[in-house]
Amino acid sequence: MSFTHPVSRPALDGRELEYVTDAVAGGWISSQGPYVRRFEEAFAEWNGVAHGVACSSGTAALTLALRALGIGPGDEVIVPEFTMVASAWAVTYTGATPVFVDCGDDLNIDVSLIEEKITPRTKALMPVHVYGRRCDMDAVMDLAHQYNLRVVEDSAEAHGVRPVGDIACFSLFANKIITAGEGGICLTDDPRLAEQLAHLRAMAFTRDHSFLHKKLAYNFRMTAMQAAVALAQVERLDEILAARREIEARYDAGLKDVPGVTLMPPRDVLWMYDIRAERREELRAHLADRGIETRLFFKPMSRQPGYLDPVWPSLNAHRFSEDGLYLPTHTGLTAADQEYVTGAVREFYGAG
Repeated sequence: MSFTHPVSRPALDGRELEYVTDAVAGGWISSQGPYVRRFEEAFAEWNGVAHGVACSSGTAALTLALRALGIGPGDEVIVPEFTMVASAWAVTYTGATPVFVDCGDDLNIDVSLIEEKITPRTKALMPVHVYGRRCDMDAVMDLAHQYNLRVVEDSAEAHGVRPVGDIACFSLFANKIITAGEGGICLTDDPRLAEQLAHLRAMAFTRDHSFLHKKLAYNFRMTAMQAAVALAQVERLDEILAARREIEARYDAGLKDVPGVTLMPPRDVLWMYDIRAERREELRAHLADRGIETRLFFKPMSRQPGYLDPVWPSLNAHRFSEDGLYLPTHTGLTAADQEYVTGAVREFYGAG
């Protein structure tokens, strides 16, 4: 189905085409092109972090982060129940085991439930800033300090939430706050971790490229063309975040007091505007008939076939997954667009 109001659309009205054209014209289109380093430095500087290591996706960033921290077979990593499955997959890719913790009412990991899941095998915590809501990182870092654990922040949906863990991992997929079409980046203040991340993403080549590879590594490199797009996006990140704050405020106003709609807690940065909706599937059909695309909430990790646990029907993560959805959220939305979307929601619930 073609939607007149898609759930996401990249904003490519900065210097993206100029930079990509420059990369192509100069012949530096691989991961060795200068735009990769320029993007890494710009994004790290914006976040107040010393080092950025770009890679091929957000999932790759999480995998690299765990590997750089020495996570592997026999280890456990605490992961939220309410997240995109890539968070758990990254742990599995390393040979470690994800251990899931339910969410609170803000959809983020319930930090009060983490400690009971920590065992002698636990090596890291992976908080996820879901839909742009910052986790309670003070509590997460206190637990990490108490139990000598590492912290990998899954910031795939949270460009603008400043990192505090050992490594923060961002996605640059086309629907994210800033994008390169595909891609990811790890941020860290630790120079040794940064070096290891870069080593692992590039097949663990030795400095003399002798083709002797002493460890299992990956081809997770970002191309210069992707980095050119990403750099142009970083240059406009403040502008993009400001536009998204306005989008959030307009949705809040337009959906306030609509019977059948529960507004979610405010977001530190807006990735997607999420709501809970009675008769959700009927609402989605009503909106789709009017050209408005919606997407469902994540399902609990314990409901995923690869991690199936019979506990899943009792989880908060399941309760939210049953009636949650998000509405079109991108910087191209005008006030008129949002009035059309909220009007359609109000019409469905008889709210005028």
